[in-house]
Amino acid sequence: MSYERFAYLYDQLMQDVPYDKWVTMIEEYTKKYSIKGKKLLDLACGTGEISVKLAGEGFEVTGADLSSDMLSVARSKADGLGLPIQFFQQDMTELDDLGDYDIIGIFCDSLNYLQDEQAVKQTFNGVYRLLKKGGLFLFDVHSVYKMDHIFADATFTWDDEEITYIWNSYIGEAAYSVEHELTFFVYDEPSGKYDRIDEVHFQRTYPEGYYVELLEQAGFRKIEVTGDYLLEAPKPEAERIFFAMIKP
Repeated sequence: MSYERFAYLYDQLMQDVPYDKWVTMIEEYTKKYSIKGKKLLDLACGTGEISVKLAGEGFEVTGADLSSDMLSVARSKADGLGLPIQFFQQDMTELDDLGDYDIIGIFCDSLNYLQDEQAVKQTFNGVYRLLKKGGLFLFDVHSVYKMDHIFADATFTWDDEEITYIWNSYIGEAAYSVEHELTFFVYDEPSGKYDRIDEVHFQRTYPEGYYVELLEQAGFRKIEVTGDYLLEAPKPEAERIFFAMIKP
Protein backbone atom coordinates (compact mmCIF):
# COMPACT_ATOMS: atom_id res chain seq x y z
CA MET A 1 0.00 0.00 0.00
CA SER A 2 1.37 3.40 -0.99
CA TYR A 3 0.47 6.71 0.57
CA GLU A 4 2.92 8.85 -1.39
CA ARG A 5 0.36 10.87 -3.33
CA PHE A 6 -2.68 9.76 -1.37
CA ALA A 7 -1.30 11.61 1.70
CA TYR A 8 -1.69 14.96 -0.01
CA LEU A 9 -5.28 14.21 -1.03
CA TYR A 10 -6.30 12.67 2.27
CA ASP A 11 -7.57 15.73 4.12
CA GLN A 12 -9.61 16.90 1.16
CA LEU A 13 -11.22 13.49 0.79
CA MET A 14 -11.84 13.13 4.52
CA GLN A 15 -13.28 16.60 5.15
CA ASP A 16 -16.63 15.10 6.21
CA VAL A 17 -15.11 12.65 8.70
CA PRO A 18 -16.40 13.48 12.23
CA TYR A 19 -13.01 13.94 13.90
CA ASP A 20 -14.63 16.01 16.66
CA LYS A 21 -16.57 12.91 17.73
CA TRP A 22 -13.29 11.08 18.37
CA VAL A 23 -12.00 14.01 20.42
CA THR A 24 -15.23 14.03 22.45
CA MET A 25 -14.94 10.27 23.05
CA ILE A 26 -11.34 10.65 24.22
CA GLU A 27 -12.27 13.44 26.61
CA GLU A 28 -15.25 11.50 27.96
CA TYR A 29 -13.23 8.35 28.59
CA THR A 30 -10.45 10.39 30.17
CA LYS A 31 -12.98 11.75 32.68
CA LYS A 32 -14.75 8.41 33.15
CA TYR A 33 -11.53 6.61 34.10
CA SER A 34 -10.12 9.58 36.07
CA ILE A 35 -6.98 9.86 33.96
CA LYS A 36 -5.03 12.76 35.47
CA GLY A 37 -2.11 12.98 33.04
CA LYS A 38 -2.42 14.54 29.59
CA LYS A 39 0.50 12.84 27.83
CA LEU A 40 -1.00 11.12 24.78
CA LEU A 41 0.41 9.01 21.94
CA ASP A 42 -1.60 9.10 18.71
CA LEU A 43 -0.56 5.95 16.84
CA ALA A 44 -1.15 5.81 13.07
CA CYS A 45 -1.82 9.53 13.30
CA GLY A 46 -1.99 10.03 9.52
CA THR A 47 -2.06 13.71 8.59
CA GLY A 48 -2.36 14.65 12.25
CA GLU A 49 -5.94 15.90 12.24
CA ILE A 50 -6.83 14.30 15.59
CA SER A 51 -3.36 15.06 17.01
CA VAL A 52 -3.83 18.75 16.27
CA LYS A 53 -7.34 18.84 17.74
CA LEU A 54 -6.20 17.09 20.92
CA ALA A 55 -3.22 19.40 21.31
CA GLY A 56 -5.62 22.31 20.98
CA GLU A 57 -7.60 20.85 23.90
CA GLY A 58 -4.54 20.80 26.14
CA PHE A 59 -3.19 17.29 25.62
CA GLU A 60 0.58 16.80 25.37
CA VAL A 61 0.54 14.93 22.07
CA THR A 62 3.07 12.75 20.28
CA GLY A 63 2.13 11.39 16.87
CA ALA A 64 3.51 8.34 15.08
CA ASP A 65 2.80 6.95 11.63
CA LEU A 66 4.41 4.59 9.14
CA SER A 67 4.06 7.00 6.21
CA SER A 68 6.67 9.75 5.88
CA ASP A 69 4.33 11.63 3.53
CA MET A 70 1.48 11.58 6.01
CA LEU A 71 3.87 12.81 8.69
CA SER A 72 5.09 15.63 6.45
CA VAL A 73 1.51 16.87 6.14
CA ALA A 74 0.98 16.47 9.90
CA ARG A 75 4.13 18.43 10.79
CA SER A 76 3.20 21.26 8.45
CA LYS A 77 -0.26 21.40 9.99
CA ALA A 78 1.05 21.50 13.57
CA ASP A 79 3.77 24.03 12.76
CA GLY A 80 1.25 26.27 11.04
CA LEU A 81 -0.84 26.35 14.22
CA GLY A 82 2.16 26.73 16.51
CA LEU A 83 1.46 23.45 18.31
CA PRO A 84 4.43 21.63 19.93
CA ILE A 85 3.63 18.13 18.67
CA GLN A 86 6.43 15.64 18.14
CA PHE A 87 5.99 13.28 15.19
CA PHE A 88 7.89 10.03 14.59
CA GLN A 89 7.94 7.60 11.69
CA GLN A 90 7.06 4.36 13.40
CA ASP A 91 5.47 1.00 12.62
CA MET A 92 2.84 0.34 15.31
CA THR A 93 3.71 -3.37 15.28
CA GLU A 94 7.36 -2.62 16.15
CA LEU A 95 7.20 0.26 18.60
CA ASP A 96 10.48 1.78 19.70
CA ASP A 97 10.98 3.34 23.13
CA LEU A 98 8.93 6.49 22.58
CA GLY A 99 8.57 7.18 26.31
CA ASP A 100 5.60 6.38 28.54
CA TYR A 101 2.09 7.75 28.19
CA ASP A 102 -1.09 8.36 30.15
CA ILE A 103 -3.22 7.70 27.07
CA ILE A 104 -2.51 5.83 23.84
CA GLY A 105 -4.96 5.81 20.94
CA ILE A 106 -5.25 4.16 17.55
CA PHE A 107 -8.08 5.99 15.82
CA CYS A 108 -9.98 6.07 12.51
CA ASP A 109 -9.92 2.25 12.05
CA SER A 110 -6.14 2.34 11.54
CA LEU A 111 -5.78 -0.99 13.34
CA ASN A 112 -7.75 -2.62 10.52
CA TYR A 113 -4.80 -2.10 8.15
CA LEU A 114 -2.75 -4.73 9.98
CA GLN A 115 -2.41 -7.90 7.93
CA ASP A 116 -3.00 -10.64 10.51
CA GLU A 117 -3.59 -11.60 14.13
CA GLN A 118 0.12 -11.64 14.95
CA ALA A 119 0.46 -8.00 13.92
CA VAL A 120 -2.49 -7.08 16.15
CA LYS A 121 -0.94 -8.99 19.07
CA GLN A 122 2.41 -7.25 18.60
CA THR A 123 0.69 -3.87 18.53
CA PHE A 124 -1.26 -4.54 21.73
CA ASN A 125 1.90 -5.76 23.48
CA GLY A 126 3.81 -2.65 22.38
CA VAL A 127 1.04 -0.34 23.54
CA TYR A 128 0.93 -2.11 26.91
CA ARG A 129 4.67 -1.60 27.31
CA LEU A 130 4.52 2.15 26.57
CA LEU A 131 1.43 2.85 28.67
CA LYS A 132 1.81 3.99 32.27
CA LYS A 133 0.25 1.93 35.04
CA GLY A 134 -3.36 3.01 35.28
CA GLY A 135 -3.13 4.47 31.77
CA LEU A 136 -5.89 4.41 29.19
CA PHE A 137 -5.80 2.65 25.80
CA LEU A 138 -8.42 3.56 23.19
CA PHE A 139 -8.97 2.32 19.65
CA ASP A 140 -11.74 1.78 17.13
CA VAL A 141 -12.24 -0.71 14.31
CA HIS A 142 -14.73 -1.50 11.58
CA SER A 143 -17.34 -3.98 12.74
CA VAL A 144 -17.77 -7.43 11.26
CA TYR A 145 -21.20 -6.22 10.13
CA LYS A 146 -19.67 -3.35 8.16
CA MET A 147 -17.15 -5.60 6.47
CA ASP A 148 -19.73 -8.19 5.46
CA HIS A 149 -22.73 -6.00 4.65
CA ILE A 150 -21.50 -2.52 3.69
CA PHE A 151 -18.01 -2.87 2.21
CA ALA A 152 -18.39 -6.27 0.56
CA ASP A 153 -18.62 -5.90 -3.24
CA ALA A 154 -19.67 -2.25 -2.96
CA THR A 155 -18.79 0.74 -5.11
CA PHE A 156 -18.49 4.32 -3.85
CA THR A 157 -17.90 7.44 -5.93
CA TRP A 158 -17.00 11.09 -5.42
CA ASP A 159 -16.97 13.85 -7.99
CA ASP A 160 -16.13 17.54 -7.77
CA GLU A 161 -14.16 19.99 -9.89
CA GLU A 162 -10.77 19.00 -8.47
CA ILE A 163 -11.02 15.30 -7.55
CA THR A 164 -13.03 12.38 -8.83
CA TYR A 165 -12.67 8.88 -7.46
CA ILE A 166 -14.11 5.42 -7.95
CA TRP A 167 -13.77 3.17 -4.91
CA ASN A 168 -14.49 -0.55 -5.34
CA SER A 169 -14.43 -2.86 -2.32
CA TYR A 170 -14.09 -6.61 -2.69
CA ILE A 171 -14.32 -9.42 -0.17
CA GLY A 172 -10.80 -10.49 0.83
CA GLU A 173 -9.44 -14.01 1.15
CA ALA A 174 -9.27 -13.81 4.95
CA ALA A 175 -12.42 -13.79 7.06
CA TYR A 176 -13.84 -10.30 7.70
CA SER A 177 -11.44 -8.64 5.27
CA VAL A 178 -11.83 -6.41 2.22
CA GLU A 179 -9.62 -4.99 -0.48
CA HIS A 180 -10.30 -1.41 -1.51
CA GLU A 181 -9.33 -0.49 -5.07
CA LEU A 182 -9.34 3.28 -5.49
CA THR A 183 -8.81 5.25 -8.67
CA PHE A 184 -8.44 9.03 -8.36
CA PHE A 185 -8.50 11.62 -11.09
CA VAL A 186 -6.91 14.81 -9.74
CA TYR A 187 -7.05 18.06 -11.69
CA ASP A 188 -3.65 19.56 -12.48
CA GLU A 189 -4.18 23.28 -13.06
CA PRO A 190 -0.94 24.05 -14.97
CA SER A 191 -1.64 21.39 -17.60
CA GLY A 192 -5.41 21.62 -17.50
CA LYS A 193 -5.55 17.82 -17.34
CA TYR A 194 -6.39 15.19 -14.76
CA ASP A 195 -3.70 12.95 -13.25
CA ARG A 196 -4.70 9.37 -12.49
CA ILE A 197 -3.68 7.80 -9.17
CA ASP A 198 -4.38 4.15 -8.29
CA GLU A 199 -4.34 2.78 -4.74
CA VAL A 200 -5.06 -0.65 -3.24
CA HIS A 201 -5.80 -0.81 0.49
CA PHE A 202 -6.36 -3.96 2.57
CA GLN A 203 -8.41 -3.96 5.77
CA ARG A 204 -9.28 -6.77 8.13
CA THR A 205 -11.27 -6.91 11.34
CA TYR A 206 -12.27 -9.54 13.92
CA PRO A 207 -15.25 -10.25 16.18
CA GLU A 208 -15.42 -8.10 19.30
CA GLY A 209 -14.79 -11.07 21.58
CA TYR A 210 -11.55 -11.91 19.79
CA TYR A 211 -10.21 -8.40 20.28
CA VAL A 212 -11.05 -8.70 23.98
CA GLU A 213 -9.21 -12.03 24.14
CA LEU A 214 -6.07 -10.54 22.57
CA LEU A 215 -6.22 -7.52 24.86
CA GLU A 216 -6.48 -9.72 27.93
CA GLN A 217 -3.53 -11.77 26.72
CA ALA A 218 -1.54 -8.52 26.50
CA GLY A 219 -2.44 -7.76 30.13
CA PHE A 220 -5.29 -5.26 29.83
CA ARG A 221 -8.30 -5.25 32.15
CA LYS A 222 -11.60 -3.38 32.49
CA ILE A 223 -12.18 -3.63 28.74
CA GLU A 224 -15.22 -1.62 27.65
CA VAL A 225 -16.77 -2.16 24.20
CA THR A 226 -19.11 0.43 22.66
CA GLY A 227 -20.43 1.29 19.22
CA ASP A 228 -20.80 4.21 16.84
CA TYR A 229 -19.45 7.00 19.08
CA LEU A 230 -21.96 6.19 21.85
CA LEU A 231 -20.96 5.18 25.35
CA GLU A 232 -23.18 2.11 25.22
CA ALA A 233 -22.93 -1.48 24.00
CA PRO A 234 -22.81 -1.76 20.21
CA LYS A 235 -26.02 -2.61 18.40
CA PRO A 236 -26.02 -5.55 15.94
CA GLU A 237 -25.74 -3.18 12.98
CA ALA A 238 -23.12 -0.89 14.51
CA GLU A 239 -20.49 0.04 11.92
CA ARG A 240 -17.67 1.22 14.18
CA ILE A 241 -16.63 -0.52 17.41
CA PHE A 242 -14.74 1.31 20.15
CA PHE A 243 -12.57 -0.28 22.84
CA ALA A 244 -11.44 1.43 26.04
CA MET A 245 -9.35 -0.21 28.76
CA ILE A 246 -6.89 0.38 31.58
CA LYS A 247 -3.41 -1.00 32.17
CA PRO A 248 -3.55 -2.44 35.71
